[in-house]
Order: sequence, then C-alpha cells, then structure tokens
Amino acid sequence: MDYYLDIALLPDPEFPAPMLMNALMAKLHRALHDRGQSDIGVSFPRADRTMGNLLRLHGTQSALQQLQQLNWLKGMRDHCNIGTLSPVPGEHQWCQVRRWQPPITAAKLRRLVARGSVSEQQAEAIFAQKGKQPVHLPFLQLNSRSSGERFKLYIDQRISEGPSAGSFNYYGLSQTATVPWF
Repeated sequence: MDYYLDIALLPDPEFPAPMLMNALMAKLHRALHDRGQSDIGVSFPRADRTMGNLLRLHGTQSALQQLQQLNWLKGMRDHCNIGTLSPVPGEHQWCQVRRWQPPITAAKLRRLVARGSVSEQQAEAIFAQKGKQPVHLPFLQLNSRSSGERFKLYIDQRISEGPSAGSFNYYGLSQTATVPWF
C-alpha cells in the first residue's frame, strides 16, 4: 500500500455525482474481478452522506499499473480527472474501509418467506424490530453480477490505530486490512 491513484469526478449537469460514482465503482469491480487479485484497496476521502466525488485506489505501484493497463475507465474518462500514480505521503493515518450490511432487509425477508423459512407474519415482526433502524452510512447503488439484482453497498470508513494486513475483495474493501488515510 505504498502508492495511490486519485480519480475525481467532474461536475456534470446531466449526471449527479452519486450516479457517476456508482458507474465508476461498477467498472472498478469488473476490472478487479477480471484481474483476479486481492491487492488493491479503495477509500473515499470526500464521503459524508454520499460517497463524494473522489475515489482513491491504494496498492503497490505495479498492482496499480496493472489495473490501469486493463483500460477499465473506458466510457468514464469524460466524467473524471485521473490523477498521477503517486507514493503515499510520509505523514498519514490508517483507515479500514469495509462493507456494512444491515441486520435484515426487506428483500432478504421476502426470500425467507418464499423459501418457507418464516411466515409472512414472522417476517413483518422481524422487519418491524430490526429492519426499520435508520442507516447513516454512505452507499453505492450497484447491480449484482451474479443475480442481476440491484443492491445498496454501504461503506463504513473507520480510522484505525495502525496498519493492518489483509486482502481486499473485488470492490476494494476489506474486513481486516487498512489503507493509508490522508
């Protein structure tokens, strides 16, 4: 994690930043999947209630160069400013960027009812208890490559006391690894 690459979304009158970030992350997901390695992480330095307009990729110089050779940004280049591959600054913190999943969703309850695991009345009671808790995390709206279903990918970014090793999934997220935060 000694190099990074910033990709900043440009303002567009036709497409709001969240829509462009969804498209950018969908393209990154495909590229990371095609690359088949778990050595590139992401962070969203400008995220607040939304994901913001900056995607930062973290990895080794060679890993990030390999990713760029895949030409995964095709179709997005008019909508973003791609920075230069740079070494991580000497002074920085560490951040864990991971997926957060709600305890239960309406879609999951529908599947449980269809499967016969719970009755409709039980599903309503479960949802009333656990499903209506407000979520205050930013999210991406993506399509599953396996099922084609649209889902929300909630992102939880937490400052960590120090670096932590681990692997990243094909969204650049990890339950254990940290990325530089600056």
